[in-house]
Amino acid sequence: MDNNQSSTHYNRNPLVMTICPLELHHAEEICSWSYQDLYAIYNWPSWVQMQKDGIEFGDPVLRAAQYAAVIDDQHRLVGYAQFFPITGVTRLGLGLRPDLCGRGLGSAFTRLIAAEAFLRKPENEIDLEVVAWNIRAVRAYEQAGFQITDTYTRSTPQGESTCHCMVYEASRN
Repeated sequence: MDNNQSSTHYNRNPLVMTICPLELHHAEEICSWSYQDLYAIYNWPSWVQMQKDGIEFGDPVLRAAQYAAVIDDQHRLVGYAQFFPITGVTRLGLGLRPDLCGRGLGSAFTRLIAAEAFLRKPENEIDLEVVAWNIRAVRAYEQAGFQITDTYTRSTPQGESTCHCMVYEASRN
């Protein structure tokens, strides 16, 4: 195979991804996603519940300030990002559509979101938290340029969990 040929095997990131505002229809779709097994902890409440409680992207002000959609070249929702502001830090929250998980898209998806975080606040360090058992995510984040800088136990909706804080190395230069 020469450099001009491509295949899914050699081109692990065939999706063209773009960041845009997280619209109502994106938020509703995200709430319908269903992650399986251990990953079910990433399922959101129903869209009706999110709006009723005014939590996360169910709050229109928070949605506009902190959330973005990641779409493909056909305008299909690929995932979402949260750019959570902490003094001197942009903490990322992100989610890839469940049917796209495990297909080698995670590192490109994460790099795109980290680049957007840098554009929004170039003076900030960029980090994220990930539960330590989520090896698939940890690998994708490492491939995207993040490094584990701390490991700790914290309270989550599922109880106490060991988490890693990972910092985007490009933001430390």
